[in-house]
Amino acid sequence: MDKIRIALAGNPNVGKSTLFNRWTGMRQHVGNWPGKTVEKKEGTFQYNQHEIKVVDLPGNYSLTAYSVEEVVSRDYIVQEKPDVIVNVIDAANIERNLYLTVQMMELGANLILALNMNKFAHEKGLKINKKQLSQLLGVPVIEIEAVDDTGSEKLLETIINVFKSPNIVIDRLKYGNEVSEHVEQIKDIIDSDISGLEAPSSWIAIKLLEDDPEIIKKIEETGKGQRVLREVKKLQKHFNDVFGDDADAAITDARYGFIAGLISESVKKPKIDKVTRSDLIDRIVTHKYLGIPIFLLIMWLTFQITFSLGDPLGGYVEEALAWLGKTIAVSMGDGILTSFIVDGIIGGVGGVLVFVPLIFILFLILSILEDSGYLARAAFVMDRFMHKLVGLHGKSFIPMILGFGCAVPGIMATRTLENERDRLLTMLIIPFMSCSARLPVYALLVAAFFSAYSGWIIFSLYLLGIMVAIMVAAVFKKTIFKGMSAPFVMELPPYRIPTAKGAIIHMWERGALFLKKAGTIILALSLVIWALSSLPVGVEYGSQESITGQIGTVLSPIFAPLGFGEWQATVAIIYGFMAKEVVVSTFGTLYGIGGDDGGEEAPAEGSSSAEEEIAPEENPGFITVMRELFTPLSAYAYMVFVLLYIPCLATLTVIKRETNSWKWPGFAAVYTFVVAYGVSLVIYQGGLLLGF
Repeated sequence: MDKIRIALAGNPNVGKSTLFNRWTGMRQHVGNWPGKTVEKKEGTFQYNQHEIKVVDLPGNYSLTAYSVEEVVSRDYIVQEKPDVIVNVIDAANIERNLYLTVQMMELGANLILALNMNKFAHEKGLKINKKQLSQLLGVPVIEIEAVDDTGSEKLLETIINVFKSPNIVIDRLKYGNEVSEHVEQIKDIIDSDISGLEAPSSWIAIKLLEDDPEIIKKIEETGKGQRVLREVKKLQKHFNDVFGDDADAAITDARYGFIAGLISESVKKPKIDKVTRSDLIDRIVTHKYLGIPIFLLIMWLTFQITFSLGDPLGGYVEEALAWLGKTIAVSMGDGILTSFIVDGIIGGVGGVLVFVPLIFILFLILSILEDSGYLARAAFVMDRFMHKLVGLHGKSFIPMILGFGCAVPGIMATRTLENERDRLLTMLIIPFMSCSARLPVYALLVAAFFSAYSGWIIFSLYLLGIMVAIMVAAVFKKTIFKGMSAPFVMELPPYRIPTAKGAIIHMWERGALFLKKAGTIILALSLVIWALSSLPVGVEYGSQESITGQIGTVLSPIFAPLGFGEWQATVAIIYGFMAKEVVVSTFGTLYGIGGDDGGEEAPAEGSSSAEEEIAPEENPGFITVMRELFTPLSAYAYMVFVLLYIPCLATLTVIKRETNSWKWPGFAAVYTFVVAYGVSLVIYQGGLLLGF
């Protein structure tokens, strides 16, 4: 069986990931590129006695080393030399997409062009002569629709053919006499002086003229590049003298000139641009006055649907865990091992697993919104508001939206911001977004106190996080991050109907990370909490005399003005610094999983009998525990504190990695605690004054 390695390359939002998911399904894994924090997607599938390994490269507009994503894609093509590269093209924006195509041709890549979203091109009145385009480029051009099977069979057949008979494309590029002659001059010197280079010498010549630091460094490291670099400097000066601009700009113009020729020969455009369905929808959802209310309505509906569907499912999980704990307790009897399993493992990890249905449903809805193209509009809508109020542009809102899932990828996404001050500022406010790890805390307290208004309460917390982030950003922008934001163009992909398979895969990718955390970090911390709640030897489990109880007792007066001065609530906050889900697992470890939430009595502070800990009549469950620890007002203040206080350890670590300094994560830890304390204090004390 032949093994074929292919790479999917293309601009952002062209359908690469949709095609990748359709081909590989669940036979894929996600990690990071070696030495980089950019996501790496790989998968495999079989077709006609061929095993095909697919790598979904990061979405790029070019292969110039301006971003980590561009370097990753370029290095993979140069160093790994995939057998075939499928360049997915948005047919409705073919001219812009071909800029990346041309740069891959410079690398001598074995290319296939997959024209996607053809129906949107037809809506715009574009007629693409794919046969003519194929002849001009010297590569196969296949029409596909990534959302279904249109063209898939033809594309796979072409991959096999191109694997067996590679395309030779470098000679197809015509950049005009001036650029081509100078590239050839440098190429000849490289061929003469330096051997063993990984990439074509013509491509290296272009990169040297563009002053690419990575390529210059590699030429210097050979120890034989002095003559090449001298010639490059001389020709760069010549470009400046002749064109009144640098060589980089001249080469960019040459590429676009080549693309313009391709378009004129192979694409017919309408004399007047047609109004598409996307344009009509955008007139409403990006409207000057309606845009923000529509965004808020969509987010409110998201939480209403999440809790309407997730709460009943979570109840089944809770019942199953309660039955499991009771069964183990009955079969094993009293003892340290029983307490370890029931209180430590089931109580800690199980307390978080109860909320898995909620998290998966939320991820599914966010995946549908993202795949449909709406989330890009949300950032566009927020642009005017954020730019005027804060001095940040809407592009910063995209990492903030990603923060709803997890702050770590949101912080990594700030790399798309060109302005360093904007990037740092956005990193510092992303932790205020309600990530999925906080959702179990909200769900627990909402079920105890606000079940009739669950959607509204959760919506208020997400909205509060955004408002606090914007207000903090406004303060920082006028103090430590003075200066205007860099201008930008917002990418608005066409609207599309999300596929069930794609949405489910995206949901699973994000939800699986939560499950992995439950099985590793939360399990480990639950066992630590169990041990600290069992020591010193002889104390009642989970009592105030245990190490855990002593820690909470010492620190609890700090939080008394916020309405939650009980030691159990304090301990949960402390352990929650490691991972926010641990707030819930701490309560679960201390109290166990209850089988009935309707009881009237509070559970005993750590029964020595595991059977008594699980029995419904003795341990009425999480709901009653929460009602003993909190009032509705203090419960809301507690949720606000969990929303705003110190980011989890993983978030602080990625801030350190992105800024290459401990100064900023240290600053983030201090200022978020201060903000959380201040806002929670105002809510609780203000609520008391108002009679709540």
